[in-house]
Amino acid sequence: MPVNTKAIKGRIKSVSSTKKITKAMEMIAAAKMRKAVNAALDTRTYATLAWDLLVSLSKTEKTQLPLLAVRPVQKILVIIVTSNRGLCGSFNSNIIKKVSAQLKNPAHIAKQTVGGKEVPGNENITIDVVGIGKKGADFAKKMNYNLVAAYTNMTDTPNVNDALPIAKMAIEAYESKSYDKVIVAYTDFRSAIFQLAKMRQVLPISETDLEKMITGVENSDKKEMPDKNLKEEAYLFEPNRLDVLQTILPRLVETQIYQAMLESAASEHSARMMAMRSASDAAEDMIKELNLNFNKARQAGITQEIAEIAGGAAALE
Repeated sequence: MPVNTKAIKGRIKSVSSTKKITKAMEMIAAAKMRKAVNAALDTRTYATLAWDLLVSLSKTEKTQLPLLAVRPVQKILVIIVTSNRGLCGSFNSNIIKKVSAQLKNPAHIAKQTVGGKEVPGNENITIDVVGIGKKGADFAKKMNYNLVAAYTNMTDTPNVNDALPIAKMAIEAYESKSYDKVIVAYTDFRSAIFQLAKMRQVLPISETDLEKMITGVENSDKKEMPDKNLKEEAYLFEPNRLDVLQTILPRLVETQIYQAMLESAASEHSARMMAMRSASDAAEDMIKELNLNFNKARQAGITQEIAEIAGGAAALE
């Protein structure tokens, strides 16, 4: 059966149009990625210095503050940072798989570290979810987790005002003992081609968890990081250490959540850029294959017509 060259030509035109769209989306994602990556990298130094100040204050201030209080875990709040849209490769699926796997064993994520010793979690643990992005909210609904809040109107590059209401809700809920642990799940930006899904404890504020967070920042950031081994005498506290600690702890929670949102935004745009680049490359390969098939079909049609003309001429002789 002869191949319909008109159908092949239609497919070539359709794939070419798709390629133009994916190429445009790749360029837009690349522009957004540069802006989001710069925003994420610019805040990492601040996060490092905040960590250093907190550790210095925590070592000298023995007063038990609400945000430093460690108690048996009965209820956990998980803040999931995803995107509102798809077409970004495995960005959403990776963080959702990570959260889903961890939440299947609540006792594991309920473990606490007290005085350098690990305290196991309880078996009967309630989990609530806050979704930043539609995909995370949809995941919570699908898995029948209690979705207490959904933030789906975030911009492509979140600002600190986007993180403040989320942090305020988490802080107030922890201080009122509505939750015994607050965790943020996000995608850590490492490079344009590699992003890592992570879950990080936000509350109670733990020196161990903060050290892990900053270690990850230093390993992934190529910029020169500040010296964390600053002496206590390098700081001047007004009016006193306790008041400074009460002020800086909520700011640190806000910083962690804001940093997670920035890292996820940079990861999302990077993943979308690479996905659209792969789609454009696949469209290019498909166009080449279709052009080859079109030329073969046209050649076969010409050969058949020549054979028919030769056959007809021979019949007339």
